Amino acid sequence: MSHALNGLGKVDPRTRERIRQVAADLGYRPNLRAQRLRRGQAKAIALASSMPFAVAGGPSRLGFYMEVAAAAAESALLHDYALVLVPPVQSGAALYSVDIDGAIVVEPDVEDAAAAQLRERGLPYVALGRPVSPGEQAPYVDLRGRRVAELLLGHLHEQGARRPALIVGAGARHSSVDAVAAYEDLAGEYGWAPVVARVAESGGEQAGYERCAALLAEHPDVDAVCALVDAFAVGAVRAIQESGRSVPDDVMVVTRYDGLRARTCEPPLTAVDLHLDRAASDAVELLLGRLRGDTDTPSVAVSPSRGSSRGPRRCGPDGADRTSPGPAVGSGRPRP
Repeated sequence: MSHALNGLGKVDPRTRERIRQVAADLGYRPNLRAQRLRRGQAKAIALASSMPFAVAGGPSRLGFYMEVAAAAAESALLHDYALVLVPPVQSGAALYSVDIDGAIVVEPDVEDAAAAQLRERGLPYVALGRPVSPGEQAPYVDLRGRRVAELLLGHLHEQGARRPALIVGAGARHSSVDAVAAYEDLAGEYGWAPVVARVAESGGEQAGYERCAALLAEHPDVDAVCALVDAFAVGAVRAIQESGRSVPDDVMVVTRYDGLRARTCEPPLTAVDLHLDRAASDAVELLLGRLRGDTDTPSVAVSPSRGSSRGPRRCGPDGADRTSPGPAVGSGRPRP
């Protein structure tokens, strides 16, 4: 009966169907806990990151991390897996106490704490965002950090920016590393005098405000700010306005993530549609493939479109006011 209900063994299809029908009529439900014990599987995967909530979620907890979590949970459930949401992994035993088969690590930093704990447990994991640690071999969904930065910075240039500044997190996540590289290349191409400010992620919006205020005092001719983290961008807007300047007439501000902060900021900020629902689903599929022992990895690419940082942002299906580079999937050694 067990093999018939669970699609195992060699059971005549007609017999299997009759048993399933009888079980349905009787209201029978399999004991999932017993199944997991017998198979040695938790049937659960984790979503983990070392990013503090100050930048990953914010006071509302409804930011980048939670959008990924919602999409990943839905995708995992389609495969009969539960998603365990792990608080930011800085140190301690956050990932030692959860019964999981594997994990998705969101935008791992160099020597990432979440990835390190998973390796110590011998659990498979994939990364959402290109890993940056030397020698890291985990498969990953590429959020195309350099392309995102090129779109935002290129857009500011088209809008007339002559002295844009870049504000990034102080760590070495792929989004920051790629943005700095893109910014330096474009600065050479467009003749910008580079102004790069780094902010500790743990400081969130207030740290972005303080760093932007200092930046404006040091470089009063700055006419645009690309604040990669949306929390930093909202803080930057406040610093610009308190300096007596307006956004976007005096100083334009753009950010990477098209989330709640960017949408509710006043004025609303031009951002990027990262297609996190698709990226999260791809990460789940990649991880479940690893759990099955698959070695092949698919690839996904979406053509980008650009928008305007002036005036109200419009998020209609035509992409009138946001950029959409889309994710791509890769595996193996991170690209330099």
